[in-house]
Amino acid sequence: MRDLVKAYDDLPFLIKLILALPAIDGIAYGIYRIAKGIDRKDNTMLVVGILWIVLGFAILWIIDIVSVILYGRVKFFA
Repeated sequence: MRDLVKAYDDLPFLIKLILALPAIDGIAYGIYRIAKGIDRKDNTMLVVGILWIVLGFAILWIIDIVSVILYGRVKFFA
């Protein structure tokens, strides 16, 4: 899982921004959060990742787009 998290973190800015778009964000960054939760053995992060897959399509993608634009990576809830 650590390799998957590192792969997401090392992506170029434009690819991270594309992954934060509404149709893709729920799955892409939901999987990222689940992998990060498993890697850190953090159950809260794991639950957030699962919720992100379900709710990421609706409204949570906005948080990821703002985070990627401001910080260059997904920072909130991750």
